[in-house]
Formats: sequence, C-alpha cells, structure tokens
Amino acid sequence: METQKNGRAASTGELTRRQLLRRGTILGGAAALTGFPAIIRAKAATTTLSFWQFYAPGGPVPAQSQWFEDAVAAWNAARDAKIQLEYVPSGDYMNGTKLPTAFASGQGPDIFLISPGDFLRYYNGGVLQDLTPYIDAHTRSDFSQSVIASRKVDDKIYGVPMEVEPMAFYYRKDFFDKAGLNENDLPKTWEQLLEIGKKLTTSDRFGLLFETMPGYYQNFTWYPFLWQGGGEIQGSDGKSAFNAPATIQALKFWQDAVKSGAAPRKPLGGGVWDIVPNLGSGYCAIQNCGIWGISNLQSGAKDVPYGIFKLPTPPGGKYVTVGGGWAMVANAKGKNPDAAGQFCAWALASASPDSLKRMVDWCTVAKSDMPPRQSAFDTGKAAFETGQMKIFTEQIYPGARAEPRVPPQVYKIVSDAIQACQLNGAEPAKQAETASQQLDAFLAGYTGAKIL
Repeated sequence: METQKNGRAASTGELTRRQLLRRGTILGGAAALTGFPAIIRAKAATTTLSFWQFYAPGGPVPAQSQWFEDAVAAWNAARDAKIQLEYVPSGDYMNGTKLPTAFASGQGPDIFLISPGDFLRYYNGGVLQDLTPYIDAHTRSDFSQSVIASRKVDDKIYGVPMEVEPMAFYYRKDFFDKAGLNENDLPKTWEQLLEIGKKLTTSDRFGLLFETMPGYYQNFTWYPFLWQGGGEIQGSDGKSAFNAPATIQALKFWQDAVKSGAAPRKPLGGGVWDIVPNLGSGYCAIQNCGIWGISNLQSGAKDVPYGIFKLPTPPGGKYVTVGGGWAMVANAKGKNPDAAGQFCAWALASASPDSLKRMVDWCTVAKSDMPPRQSAFDTGKAAFETGQMKIFTEQIYPGARAEPRVPPQVYKIVSDAIQACQLNGAEPAKQAETASQQLDAFLAGYTGAKIL
C-alpha cells in the first residue's frame, strides 16, 4: 500500500501539507489576525480530492449519476477542499484490478466505494481512514448495528453504508402466462425452482439466471444458498467449516442449474446484477438479482411485466437471504484524509436534514434499496411499503443476513470452488474438501481484522 507522501517535515520548523490543512480548519476564522491562515486557505483551495465510483458522471442510470453530482456540487459550493468524481465502469470496478492496482502503486483515490466483501483488503492494507470522529453518537446509533458491524473494527467506523441490498428472484409474468404458470406456481424449494426453470426454457430464452462471472458479486449471491442449509465458511473455532453437506448441496444446486440447460454459462450486459439486458430483454424468465433491480427496470424496461419472490429453500433448510451494499470510505493516505472523512460523514452520516434526505433519495428515488439508518426508513416509509418495494420490506428483507467480511484470499478460495463446480463440472464434494483445506492453511496464519 501507499506510503504517505510528505508524511513528515523536510526540516525543523517546516509544516506538512496535511498539517497545514488541519490547522487551516482550526484557524481559518482568524484570517484577519495574521497572514498565516491566509496561506493555509490558499493551500486548501488547491486540494482536489478524487472520488472513484461506478455511477457518475454519465453513468448508465441518470438518476443515480445525478445524485452523486448533486451531492458533490453541494459540498464543493461550501468548502475549500473540492471533490472530483471519477467514473469507473462497474465491470472494471467490481471485478477488475483498477482499484487495487491504484493503491498498490500509491495512486489510490481519496474517496471510494467498497462492499463488505472487500473491506478487509483495504483495512488490513492500512488505507482506510477512521470515520468515527466525524459522526456524532446519535447518528452512529441510528445505523442498523448488523449493517454497520462489517464496517467497524474495535468499535471504530471505517465506512459509511449507503444502502442494504437483499437478494431475491425476479420473474417475467408474461413468460409464466405462456407456460401456463401463475403466482400459485412460484417455487418454494430448490427442486421446484429447477423444474420451473426447465419448463420456462425455450429456444429463445433461458428459464433461470445465476451469476457465472467470478468475483465478489458472485460469492455474494451464492452465500444465501450455503446458509440456507446451515453452512458457513468459518466455524466458531476459527477453522474452516466449508467441508460440509450444506456447502456440497449449494455447489451442486448451482451446477445443476447450468448442467440442466435451464441456466446459461454467461449472462448479458455487465453481469447478473444487470437486470435490464437479461430479464428485461427476455434473455431469461427468472433472474437472481437484488433490490436495485426495481429501479433499474423502471428506468430501462418499464413496460416489462414482472414479479418478485423470495429465495426458495433446500430440503430441511431455512429461508435466509444476503443483505450487502456499498459504503463510502476515505483513503487514510490520500491528499487530505480529514476532508475525505468529513465528506463521507456529511453525505450520509450526519444529523442534518440534508444528510438524511440524501439517504432517503438514494434508496427511493435514485435507486431502490433498503436504508441502513432507521430514521431514513421512517422518513421514506411510504415508499418502502408501496409496490414491489413492499415485497422486499415485508417478505424478503426480514430474512437478510449481512454479507460476509473476508480477506481476498478467502474470497478467492470460495470463488474457485464455485467456478469449478458451476462451469467446469467438478465434483462438489471434492471441491468442498479442497477449498476447506486451503482455508485452514490460510486461517492458521491470518493476523488481520476479524473475519465476519
């Protein structure tokens, strides 16, 4: 990870850039007393913080791009330390190497977005700024503790959650009608899901769609199928729990979906998170996707008739889904970590009405998500209890479990097992055993922040 530039004075009596900026915050109101604070403000005014994300400017969903542009414009209008948005295509951001490569070369952004699945890469790498000092106690308690936990270490907050995104299945009502199916036929078990998927498969479309592209997102979408059978990555003893019947049946279920021909080996668009080019275009009849699919369909395929149902369960299993979501984080080794941290808190973790409205607008106007703050849910309650969002609020979200927080090495071991079974025809039991051995070898020497 990057070693901070200008981390100490070049000679006695000389101030670092960061010290100047910090003192500028404290002494800025005293400009009339001495010429020194004026110099501080001049330096602060030249600071431009980079904000990498996959929404703006000019992202694929105009309302989401506008939300980011409006937030940054409001900040820039009142502060010396300016923020500049840098759009990174979602494929490059989520599954590419652009972000980790930038940090490895000392050129990481000042502000960026990470999911719980990739939190430990950056925390263990020492580049996440502690945001706790910028968030008042009342607002800290306003966040769902199950959501904020994966962004905390030693009771310090290192990321401000923007959303909670539980997973479900979306289906095309018109395709159901043509196949002689209706809402009474919505699957409640894995076996029923595969059978209906095969029935809906034609020469023009697939019946089912699961993520097949390796990455944090595929792992994220697979975890509920592991959990529903009682499976875990790691046991309470700190050792691997992966070599278990629940793991084997989850790997086999995803394998069977592709092997049967009901699910394709490759999705359209950016991946299975991208619902418009898949379900919206008729490429599939049922798609495993998160709550954001509602706003994406409204924006890109508003005339498509669709419904939503919660994840089916295996024999003897229990319903559970995963609730992930992105969080704003600040680079502790960036140009101005204090300003970057202040922005993250100002945007979504402040007691001000504007901050609360920003979160409500993100989850109900720009996007369709569950809010991580209770006050935001209360404020936007009407939207969360209307239309398709009501299904998530009442049926899907109550069974949500936080996305696991794992180091990159653990993510890769799980990802390799999924890929080997889903696309390469590997034996699930053998892959569960191999992956478990690899996990134990890694966990035995792991010294980073706690895996959750």
